[in-house]
Amino acid sequence: MSRSLIPDPVAGYVSSLVAAETDAQKRLREETAELPQSMMQIGPDQGAFLTLLVGAIGARQAIEIGTFTGYSAISIARALPKNGQLLCCDVNEEWTAIARRYWKEAGLDKRIELKLAPALETLEGLIGKGKEGSFDFAFIDADKTGYDAYYEACLKLLRPGGVIALDNMLWGGAVVDPKAKDKDTLAIRALNEKISNDARVDASLVTIGDGVMLARKK
Repeated sequence: MSRSLIPDPVAGYVSSLVAAETDAQKRLREETAELPQSMMQIGPDQGAFLTLLVGAIGARQAIEIGTFTGYSAISIARALPKNGQLLCCDVNEEWTAIARRYWKEAGLDKRIELKLAPALETLEGLIGKGKEGSFDFAFIDADKTGYDAYYEACLKLLRPGGVIALDNMLWGGAVVDPKAKDKDTLAIRALNEKISNDARVDASLVTIGDGVMLARKK
């Protein structure tokens, strides 16, 4: 699965031009590149996009579903105010141990809380505690068949004007391949259609990385 649909030289140009990575992000990206699952990490251009987006909406409280080794969390947390908070939802202790190390190096560990539990369980727990409408931003980048449930839960948790960003919504181009009928592709294709017709949000599918769907809660 390609991380970007644009040619590698163009992707490299974009990343070198606008991806203002911190030293911690650079080292984290390099360490993650040695892992067999390295393609799960977002690119530096997408990291810069998340930082800009979170800052632009003035987010203070954010949620991330699917943390991996923590690169996207740094991108989000660095745009939050000092008293802001990012709640990261993941189930993998090995990968998130790497994340914790780099969050501390980046000086962002106080802004990031990691919850090691099934994400939907965490989200439903927040809803049960009356946290609906209390978050500004959500980034979803986890198991694709779970995206619809994560989207619905995050929509409840976001305030009006809050933004949900969903990664991999072009799925390497498989969304337009009629022969692609695996569960992940079908789930992404269906959710793209759902969000595009969802009267609760204003939406745009951005062709950065592997496709980022943006949904702004009305």
